[in-house]
Amino acid sequence: MAPILDINKLYKNYGATEILKDINISIEPGDFLVLVGPSGCGKSTLLNCIAGLEEITGGTLSIGGNDMTHVSPKDRDIAMVFQSYALYPTMTVAKNITFGMKVRGVDQATQDAKLKEVAQLLQIEPLLNRRPSQLSGGQRQRVAMGRALVRDPKLFLFDEPLSNLDAKLRVEMRTEIKKLHQTLDASIVYVTHDQIEAMTLATKIVVLKGGVVQQIGTPAEIYNNPANLFVADFMGSPAMNLIPAQARKNGSGTQIAIAREGGDLLLTESRDLALPQDVILGLRPEDIAEAGFRAGDGVQEAECLVDMVEPAGADTYVVSELGGKQVTARLHAETSAQAGKPLNLAFDMSKVSYFAKETGERLN
Repeated sequence: MAPILDINKLYKNYGATEILKDINISIEPGDFLVLVGPSGCGKSTLLNCIAGLEEITGGTLSIGGNDMTHVSPKDRDIAMVFQSYALYPTMTVAKNITFGMKVRGVDQATQDAKLKEVAQLLQIEPLLNRRPSQLSGGQRQRVAMGRALVRDPKLFLFDEPLSNLDAKLRVEMRTEIKKLHQTLDASIVYVTHDQIEAMTLATKIVVLKGGVVQQIGTPAEIYNNPANLFVADFMGSPAMNLIPAQARKNGSGTQIAIAREGGDLLLTESRDLALPQDVILGLRPEDIAEAGFRAGDGVQEAECLVDMVEPAGADTYVVSELGGKQVTARLHAETSAQAGKPLNLAFDMSKVSYFAKETGERLN
């Protein structure tokens, strides 16, 4: 079966300025691909290239096995949901949803059947006779999604659809979109700057920076094995701790020395890794626990001075200074940690990632 979307060596320039550089992405039918990165990384431009709203400078793009590189947006068999909803204010919800079908000459019986099906799916049946001004933000976004769903396209494109919603509604709508994907088995490309949104929704994530793909993988691959320092720092909340360290050969293993006030913190890396002397050690906050709450072959304990304690409901974040960096540990809510006092912490060395100090590339 051909990929539902295949992008090969895509470039996009505005004059002499390169916006997208050598983009290569392929997804299968039913995939939920999320394009994620900071503002200005090129993710919305890439989505517009897929939609045909931006002409690409170089490379090819196919949808459903058909070359769409220079095909008009209306002939690409796509449906798009925008951040701004883009609803017609003078039309009812029902007419907003069916308008595209009416323009394409779809018969009334099919329009009515599609409207009923989508209204039930999105739970907006009581809203069909209202106008957009009478709807909440979440309801408007459901209508915008309904307008896309009645198209039954090969590919759905979502451009930061939840960014105008408040935090609680964002979580609810995330769940709705996830359910829709599972119910319809639809192929989706979704743009967001919110890495939690990306991790929650995606079957595959593309991390972008400066118009260059940094890593492509499943949420678990991106989170557990970031390809470089940028991905490690960007994906995760709180972010991965990135600590300057020195690797020293110690018998059959390697000793990892982390500078701190009062003497180096010494940890042992038992894996057979070819590490340079200067490295950046990466460890997620949840992989640093209070001593006695984490067990395993790779777990090593060390006393650290607590600089700050941040209660966060189910978790408590404890911050210490190691290697000249603020290092965060995610501890249980009932921890006895106190600012200014020492605390025994357990470091799970089996979860450590190492990065080159100069290039930022992953070493293990």
